[in-house]
Amino acid sequence: MKRALAMLLCLCLGGLWMLGCAASEDSDTLADGVYSVDFTTDSSMFRINETLDGKATLTVENGEMTVHITLNSQNIVNLYVGLAEDAQKDGAVWLEPTLDTVTYSDGLSEEVYGFDVPVTVLGEEFDLALVGTKGTWYDHRVSVSNPELIEEA
Repeated sequence: MKRALAMLLCLCLGGLWMLGCAASEDSDTLADGVYSVDFTTDSSMFRINETLDGKATLTVENGEMTVHITLNSQNIVNLYVGLAEDAQKDGAVWLEPTLDTVTYSDGLSEEVYGFDVPVTVLGEEFDLALVGTKGTWYDHRVSVSNPELIEEA
């Protein structure tokens, strides 16, 4: 009986250790390198380009994390880390788009906007406001999670 109890305790502790290791992979202490990550948003209107299957690229350099997201079009012209209300204040620093090329399954290529978004923590939602071509700012909640190393620094 004691042997079975000891074995069960070892299994439980091992499981907790494994759970802790998995959680640490999703922490803000990643080694420098390039990672594939899940990028999720609270809106079907603001999402990663369909060719990328919900994935974005996270770059970690000197402990600083930046996620590159490729969108569906050129209709979102700026992003702001924070709330829409703050994005409209004097001195607010907006994220400028990059021009990304995507190729769809039918072979059609298109130029769309991408953005490099600073990230402070993985696995937790944060505010990311956007402004479209019509000039209206919208609040969104996004998260970056499940990093998988692509390339070491």
